[in-house]
Amino acid sequence: MRVITGSLRGKKLQTLAGLDVRPTTDKVKEAIFSIVHFDLPGAKVLDLFAGSGQLGIEAISRGASSCVFVDRSKDAVAVVRKNVSDCKIDGLVTIQNCDSLDYLRSSKNSFDIAFLDPPYEHGLVEKALALLEPKMNAGGIVVCEHESELELPEIIGRLRIRRKYSYGKKIALSVYQIEDGGNTSE
Repeated sequence: MRVITGSLRGKKLQTLAGLDVRPTTDKVKEAIFSIVHFDLPGAKVLDLFAGSGQLGIEAISRGASSCVFVDRSKDAVAVVRKNVSDCKIDGLVTIQNCDSLDYLRSSKNSFDIAFLDPPYEHGLVEKALALLEPKMNAGGIVVCEHESELELPEIIGRLRIRRKYSYGKKIALSVYQIEDGGNTSE
């Protein structure tokens, strides 16, 4: 697994081993970053259910100003720390080893872009979206990677679905955006 483009282009990233791990494929990662390309420079990013941290690191490589990585797995957090250290971006990131939903319940941070890639078939996307909505800044974008058969609601508070994409029979992306001009707490 490598950083695709930007200041860290070509940098090798470590990944977690095991059957429960499902790293985002290069094809899907390219699609995600085509969607948010123009919104990345200077953005505050959240990589929820971070795994290896590849989405947040790619965002930093492409000009995001900061990223918060959240994962409850100690092994995942260790891999994120290693990848962040190897990429020499420690000063731009915060790494939280906690349950992603608990993080959203307690955090005072707000974000411009959020990546959600939770374990499939646990109902976590829907729960996370509801908790994430008040944390998103005006115009904020939430990209959810999920199983293709999952039907997500069109509207969650100020979040409105902007587009859905399918990748093969198993993977889908749903992209939400805050459409109003109201800002959230900083």
